[in-house]
Amino acid sequence: MPAAGFVSGGGVGANAPKNRFAGIAMTAFSAFGGILFGYDTGVISGVKEMKDWLRTFGHPDSTTKTGYAISSSDESLVVSILSAGTFFGALLAAPTADYMGRKWGIVFACLIFSAGVAMQTAATEIPLFVVGRVFAGLGVGLVSCLIPMYQSECSPKWIRGAIVSTYQWAITIGLLLASIVNKGTQNHDDHSAYRIPIALQFVWAAILAGGMSLLPESPRWLIKRGRDADAAQSLSRLTGYNTTDPEIESELDEIRANLEAEVALGESSYVDCFRFTKNKIALRTLTGITIQAWQQLTGINFIFYYGTTFFNNSGISDPFLINIATNIVNVFMTLPGMWGVERFGRRRLLLVGAIGMCVCEYIVAIVGVTISVQNIAGQKVLIAFVCIYIAFFASTWGPIAWVITGEIFPLQVRAKAMSLSVASNWLWNFGIGYATPYLVNKQPGSAGLESKVFFIWGSTCFCCIVFTYFCIPETKGLSLEQIDLMYQNTTPIKSLEYRRRLMADGNLPTEKAADVHEDHKSQEEKV
Repeated sequence: MPAAGFVSGGGVGANAPKNRFAGIAMTAFSAFGGILFGYDTGVISGVKEMKDWLRTFGHPDSTTKTGYAISSSDESLVVSILSAGTFFGALLAAPTADYMGRKWGIVFACLIFSAGVAMQTAATEIPLFVVGRVFAGLGVGLVSCLIPMYQSECSPKWIRGAIVSTYQWAITIGLLLASIVNKGTQNHDDHSAYRIPIALQFVWAAILAGGMSLLPESPRWLIKRGRDADAAQSLSRLTGYNTTDPEIESELDEIRANLEAEVALGESSYVDCFRFTKNKIALRTLTGITIQAWQQLTGINFIFYYGTTFFNNSGISDPFLINIATNIVNVFMTLPGMWGVERFGRRRLLLVGAIGMCVCEYIVAIVGVTISVQNIAGQKVLIAFVCIYIAFFASTWGPIAWVITGEIFPLQVRAKAMSLSVASNWLWNFGIGYATPYLVNKQPGSAGLESKVFFIWGSTCFCCIVFTYFCIPETKGLSLEQIDLMYQNTTPIKSLEYRRRLMADGNLPTEKAADVHEDHKSQEEKV
């Protein structure tokens, strides 16, 4: 195991622990926090189309199916304000993790989220509902940064990528659960139509908070706080070894060595994340920020925020049922991505996914503008390509963006750079959620693009292809030390060849790998 294996995300129990599945089960459970994100995203898509919600928060409108409507400005605010809260929650995650710890930071986030859910459930006017969305957003933002951090520090190295991907899978499960609950309550003619789906979020928060309170804290955080005995106990639970086992002592020694190296580097500020050094910290930070932005700009949240509205306007007889179908595709197609990330690599899957999404979205846009809502065959084609598009996203850009974010940062700025990257995700989530009604709706003051908006998403997916080709290196199978060396000595375009050299020379410590690099370089110069 490399010296910096634990802190760099190498995980605990990398050397075939006695009970390897204990650590996997515990760290995989923490991914349940993704359900908070996914469910809240999905539930608002259906709730805002329910008759009682529109009657309570909107105004009479005889031109609509329900007889009520809500303005584009209020719709934008209700949908997107959650992401404004999550943006600040993500930025607060780094100090929260350092002060409260990873484990209790997640529990604290659940309490804030529950306060927001209580406000939304009790609200009968837009202002309180919006404030509740902000508080829920703060909780989700904290969770979205703390959980991948907890997973990368506590999961076994050999399966780290797949475990971090379970967070995205939980998001898709949350979206599916929301669509099913919305379908079940949509025809209620009282406040239970929207209050039941919203109030169920108390259950998800309670499960996550209760489960996390029983899980071990990150051993690295405990060592950093000087709680060596607690760190040994935590590591014992994660690996299955006794606290006095030499394997535990060896692991703790490595954690202490990593901590000393971190202290020697000094305290790192957010400014350090953007310094143009030999280590290319600025490039790596900007890569993390940008990949999270492009993940949102693929247009995926258009489907899950406004999918019910879009299918309704397209002439689909049961848009709630179609929304369930698209969420089922999202859940099950994430599984190949969790497997493929370690089989085919990050860079290749991101390229394939971006190309597939680009083609599908242009087809959806073209079909949408060339057929009428009465054309049943055309509507089936539209639905089919939306599902194929979701399948490409779910198996590539959905989980892999989180994996890349957890792998590419150097030790000294990891927490801060990760919080900036996650904040970028939520900032663009907010922007897209707020702008979409103005782009899609046919109300006065809106662009009325409807299905033509897919021309925009297709173009952004083309940009994803270009970004991946020039900015994302292939990191499959490399330790963080080797990834650090790769950034110092090559470019993402040439990363495949450089990775093959590192893998051929074995899992060497950084110093030996650096010597190998110099040997290769000298040989190339002679040739």
